[in-house]
Amino acid sequence: MHPLEVYGPGDALLAKLREVCLVFPEAVEAGGVGAPSFTVKGKIFAMQHRHEGRPSLWCKAPPGAQELLVGAAPERFFRPPYVGHHGWVGIWIDRDDVDWPHAADLVEESYRMSAPKRLVKQLDGRVG
Repeated sequence: MHPLEVYGPGDALLAKLREVCLVFPEAVEAGGVGAPSFTVKGKIFAMQHRHEGRPSLWCKAPPGAQELLVGAAPERFFRPPYVGHHGWVGIWIDRDDVDWPHAADLVEESYRMSAPKRLVKQLDGRVG
């Protein structure tokens, strides 16, 4: 059995994660620990993990954001193991009411924290 069949988010959620994570300059999907990670220049800025039996998206967050998000909406956000002590935030993505625009904003912030300055400038130069 392929690891994505055990740990992955399923085809529909994987397509949504790709839509959110691969819009950034030079962002690529890479293998992870049985689930996809999204990287820029070899640095992970987002990853999908099954946590507590549920699919979730993990991304870097600025200082203080994790505590704010988890404190305000623990049914939507959590402190992920392994990387949570570095400020990463987990987003439950198996809910019917996932706020995908907010998740995309968090992923963009994570990308900006990970990408080289020239790619961030390229992102800033895009016309929305």
